[in-house]
Amino acid sequence: MSTVLEGLPEDLDAAVVALIHQVPDRENPLVRLLQRRSRLPVVAAQDDAPLAAGTVVVAPPGKHTLVTSGPRIALIVSGVSPPSRPSADLLLATLATACGPLATAVVLSGSGHDGATGATAIHRLGGTVIASSEATSEHFAMPQATIEREHFVDHIVELNDSRCTAHSHQRAERSNTRGRLTAG
Repeated sequence: MSTVLEGLPEDLDAAVVALIHQVPDRENPLVRLLQRRSRLPVVAAQDDAPLAAGTVVVAPPGKHTLVTSGPRIALIVSGVSPPSRPSADLLLATLATACGPLATAVVLSGSGHDGATGATAIHRLGGTVIASSEATSEHFAMPQATIEREHFVDHIVELNDSRCTAHSHQRAERSNTRGRLTAG
């Protein structure tokens, strides 16, 4: 994830929501890690906060992160058992309904199939879906589950390939209004 964020320009005309599966009762080290690697400001997700272009919002452990109209962040307690938490499917499905064709899903790495259904919603509502290649995914199950959905992935890219961030950035620039980008 940090590799992708490093390549994004400071004037990115899109918000980024970053999500990794985490144990609910642990501190979230992702905010500090990404702050060191990103040129964009990185903040922890706050309930009812607006998504702002040029900002990376990190989903907290123990809560599902949703996108509502505005677009704004909504946080709901995830509970102690699976499904994956925070849920990439919930994030991406709500992003799709809130932002439609402005939404971009980037499924980078992870075990299980979380994200595939949400990425399908992004595609179905006119957004763009990017998945990382097997060669560069630490855990390929999530990108693979997304790729295996018939015709729903627009780009399969290598994480260390600048095209991964270029695809995301070009998508935001093509929009007449502010774009939305999600990394999961």
